[in-house]
Amino acid sequence: MTSASELRSGKGDRDENFPVASWIIHPRHRALILAYYNFVRTADDIADHATLPADQKLAYLDLLETELLGGGDTQAEAVTLRRALAERGMAPRHALDVLIAFRMDVTKLRYETWDEVIHYCRYSAMPVGRFMLDVHGESTSTWAASDALCAGLQINNHLQDCGKDFRELNRVYLPRDALAAHGASVEQLGLAQSPPAMLACLHGLAARNEALLDEGRSLAAEIRDFRLGVDVSVIQAYADRIVRLLRLRDPLRERVHLNKFELLTFSLAGMIGEVGRRAIGRKAVSRPGTAHDA
Repeated sequence: MTSASELRSGKGDRDENFPVASWIIHPRHRALILAYYNFVRTADDIADHATLPADQKLAYLDLLETELLGGGDTQAEAVTLRRALAERGMAPRHALDVLIAFRMDVTKLRYETWDEVIHYCRYSAMPVGRFMLDVHGESTSTWAASDALCAGLQINNHLQDCGKDFRELNRVYLPRDALAAHGASVEQLGLAQSPPAMLACLHGLAARNEALLDEGRSLAAEIRDFRLGVDVSVIQAYADRIVRLLRLRDPLRERVHLNKFELLTFSLAGMIGEVGRRAIGRKAVSRPGTAHDA
């Protein structure tokens, strides 16, 4: 087998909908966060590879897991993360969880309900937030809000890329029951513009995701670490703006992403808001855990 690194898409941390190991985060954490990101990005690119057969995708994902757990030294991303975690005395739990989602990406192309999509997010997105919280020594009481924010970020991405995912991978994250309720069909995702039924479905899912993002709004206030709290506020600001755009625009017809001016504007808004909250000493209110804590 060739190195998993050779299967990378070329997408990097600067191409994401959220800042990865940004300058806001304390420098002592950045190497570990980037090691985790590169492991996850590599596994994601394997699952999304346009020509690699499914059995080979699964074999590469298994190899990454094996080497993350110490069974070899041929895959750079797995070895680097394994060593970075060992230096901090951290278990690989959150990296192993995302591999479950990428195996699902190889074997599962359709989702029946919103709950099925959330189950996918439990492994594709929620472990990323939990990892960041663990790196900073935060309480697991923050996981409920983090899970909601991370799932919301993932679903924003699903809606943004729904046409591309269908055309290039025949993968559809839009729940079949939501499509049926609006009289839309999977095949419409291959069009250059959404018919009214599809547009209504997409806008309805965006509205539901906006409510999910609201469930995560307390996260920044629950976090003790100042830098991480500010970083989360910036991410929340990005997510809020994107979901508002998704409620209005047609992702089949136009690219729904933030431009450089919007990135700067919402970064500043998020930072100023969180710095101000902490300056006046407004207390964080912890949320109880949810079923996602398992």
